[in-house]
Amino acid sequence: MNWPVIGHELAVELLQRALATGQVSHAYLLSGPPQVGKTTLARACAQALLCTDAEPPCGECSGCRKVQQGIHPDLRIIAPRTSNLLIDQVRELRRQAALTPVEAYHKVFILRRIEQATAPAANALLKTLEEPPAHVVIFLTLTQGEQTLATVASRCQQIALRPLPTAQVAQALRERWHAPPERAELLARLSQGRLGWAATMLDDDASWEQRANRLADLLALRSQGRVQRMRYAELLSRKKPDVARNVLHLWSSWWRDLLLLQYACPEQVANIDHMDTLRNEARQYDAQQSRAFLGALARTARYLQRNVNRRLALELLLLRLPRPAQSGDIA
Repeated sequence: MNWPVIGHELAVELLQRALATGQVSHAYLLSGPPQVGKTTLARACAQALLCTDAEPPCGECSGCRKVQQGIHPDLRIIAPRTSNLLIDQVRELRRQAALTPVEAYHKVFILRRIEQATAPAANALLKTLEEPPAHVVIFLTLTQGEQTLATVASRCQQIALRPLPTAQVAQALRERWHAPPERAELLARLSQGRLGWAATMLDDDASWEQRANRLADLLALRSQGRVQRMRYAELLSRKKPDVARNVLHLWSSWWRDLLLLQYACPEQVANIDHMDTLRNEARQYDAQQSRAFLGALARTARYLQRNVNRRLALELLLLRLPRPAQSGDIA
């Protein structure tokens, strides 16, 4: 059986070779964009480690089936509670790691979003990474652009996952999730190579409605005055940090599409379900304006990852939102 992973061929080959030669590392750090497949790859390797067949993962043995069902006693998947990975979660991992495996030769732990570990939790994890029991394999996942303690990273074999090609995402959505071709193509472009995100969005009506509302907000704000823009920035700053980041990510994809059209590259546009509107918008700005606002969006996204005044950062961003050609002065 092939590994239950779509894409990431180099990473899969590296892990397969480690299993075949008996040179599995005690810890791996899998990094990449959100929902690109880090946990899926870790789970697939765990299935191979816990498989009882001569050519793992077979997908049929008791070990494989239990991993697929999420009930294998020698596999633990640990995610942050609320916004942090806490020290008591790491202490429980250490307690479990010291125990003999129940059914397999290995015990496997997957710690998701290690960048959200508190400093005490990360330091506690170091003790296990420095002197791991022989039967323990630990996978840490790290969101691209985020950081964890250098001492943690240095004790792991690091594997970076890249976004998948658009065509591969679209094909997977059609074949595995039976998505209609038009929806598969749209999601593949919007996903920026993140298959997990695309699959989650398929039947998420609330997220589609949210996307429509946020694009409508962007189109309305471009012709509004300072007061309305600052009011919107205030409302957005009061929401959870992830909301503002997601809004900026969506707006960035829109302005990137405008720039692509201004440079006559329509085949690379992501928001293809709004192509007519994008073409009209692209005529109302020049490429310099698009590049400048894309830069402002990127800077603001970085600011929101730091300890800055979110309201002020969003106000400055919206005041830089270019006006369409036919609009009057902003009041």
